[in-house]
Amino acid sequence: MPPTSTVDRPSNVSEALARGRLGIPSVIFFVLSAAAPLTVVAGVVTTGYGVIGVTGVPLAFLLVAAVLALFSVGYVAMSRRVENAGAFYAYISRGLGRPAGVGAAWVALIAYNALQVGLYGTIGAAANPVLDRIFGGHPHWAVVALVAWALVGLLGLLRVDLNGLVLAALLIAEIVVILIFDLGQLGNPADGQVSFATFSPDNLFVPGVGAVLVLAILGFVGFESAVVFSEESKDPKRTVPLATYLSVAIIAGLYALSSWTMTVAVGPDQIAAQAGEQGVELIFNLAASQLGDTAVTIGQALFLTSVLAAMISFHNTTARYTFALGRERVLPAVFGQTSVRTGAPRAASVAQSVLGLVVILLYAVNDWDPVVKLFFWGGTTGGFGVLLLIATTSVAVIVYFARSGGGENLWRRVVAPGVATIALFVIIWLAVANFANLLGVAPDSTLRWALPAVYPVAAALGIGWALVLRGSRPDTYARIGLGAASAAAAVMPEAPAAVEVTR
Repeated sequence: MPPTSTVDRPSNVSEALARGRLGIPSVIFFVLSAAAPLTVVAGVVTTGYGVIGVTGVPLAFLLVAAVLALFSVGYVAMSRRVENAGAFYAYISRGLGRPAGVGAAWVALIAYNALQVGLYGTIGAAANPVLDRIFGGHPHWAVVALVAWALVGLLGLLRVDLNGLVLAALLIAEIVVILIFDLGQLGNPADGQVSFATFSPDNLFVPGVGAVLVLAILGFVGFESAVVFSEESKDPKRTVPLATYLSVAIIAGLYALSSWTMTVAVGPDQIAAQAGEQGVELIFNLAASQLGDTAVTIGQALFLTSVLAAMISFHNTTARYTFALGRERVLPAVFGQTSVRTGAPRAASVAQSVLGLVVILLYAVNDWDPVVKLFFWGGTTGGFGVLLLIATTSVAVIVYFARSGGGENLWRRVVAPGVATIALFVIIWLAVANFANLLGVAPDSTLRWALPAVYPVAAALGIGWALVLRGSRPDTYARIGLGAASAAAAVMPEAPAAVEVTR
């Protein structure tokens, strides 16, 4: 019997992520690292107070957490039936149809790449205080960005559980320091009184509430990525739900606590003015007066690692979206290959690294502002794209269960995702209405419409590409949304319909 050729026939091993390498803690570390707790506390919270001037930020985090918890009910229910590293892409494909799924995939690629690459714009600013203390000076931001880029790119090619260990070490230290800062602020209340005024609805539902809610939801971006790692989890049906719910709860508790203790230390009536004046440095200045310079040094170092950890997490998430599309031939097949040795999505990871390198060099050569025009604009636009995906997925969950019938109760199939859908589209409407405020540009700026408009254009192009596939490559079209089963379909192209029926 002649040997089977390994050249003419795709390998299932090369098109499958490494299974069984991530437990619940590892997935949570990936999710929380994407959320970048110290970056959010130092940056997003102070923006909400200082730029927008709304003091109900702690309550905003709790309200957004409630909406995302409702969304997660249907989201994790569907995860028990659909296991795919493409997450939003796969869920929307199975719920709203393959064209909508491919449109969502293109939106996801833009959003997650914007979030990941945008972080290169702030790594230099985060590193400056640390390098100044150690060396008495710091290099150009692009040099720091390139060092971070090389480290993230290398880790992206290694085993996913090794990435999880790195994130675990960075994240645990980061959260511990945030809690120490919180205790310091609670122990030194303004005027000697601990005030809960910022939890009052009267301090949230004021002009600017829309912008604050959008900032709050941006702080949670990454919570949804537990599903992205479902194929590499030891027990996806248990890991994904627990990791998702625990992540939402941990993020909400940490952000609400930290944003509240900041107002306790400064005073609810002074927080807007002080945050506007001091910006990101507010939390470190408070720590210096309450805990000493050593605490500030540690906090600044962990602010740097917070940005680095978010880079690692978003790199892995983005690479797995690209891998999922390559495996199903929606993108070129090379992106659907993994390293046999490490199980990492090799080509997808390299492609993401190449994009990051091009952007860093482009900004450096043109001397563009990396913090405002890369980090802030990229993060805001990327977060808005994820918000669009969450809302669309919520609709897809309802439609999916309406078509598939039983297996889940009414609360999981309709009620929770239905309420979440309404709330999410209200937040989207508020986001569009306040996009100029979010970007920090004039109301008549072209960017106010151009950046959010990228997503409907990308979705339309993705839908068009799916329709082209349906007419020209029906075998590829039939595999859209199948996940790991699409690799088997590549080996057995004569029976794609059978695979679809079994799914």
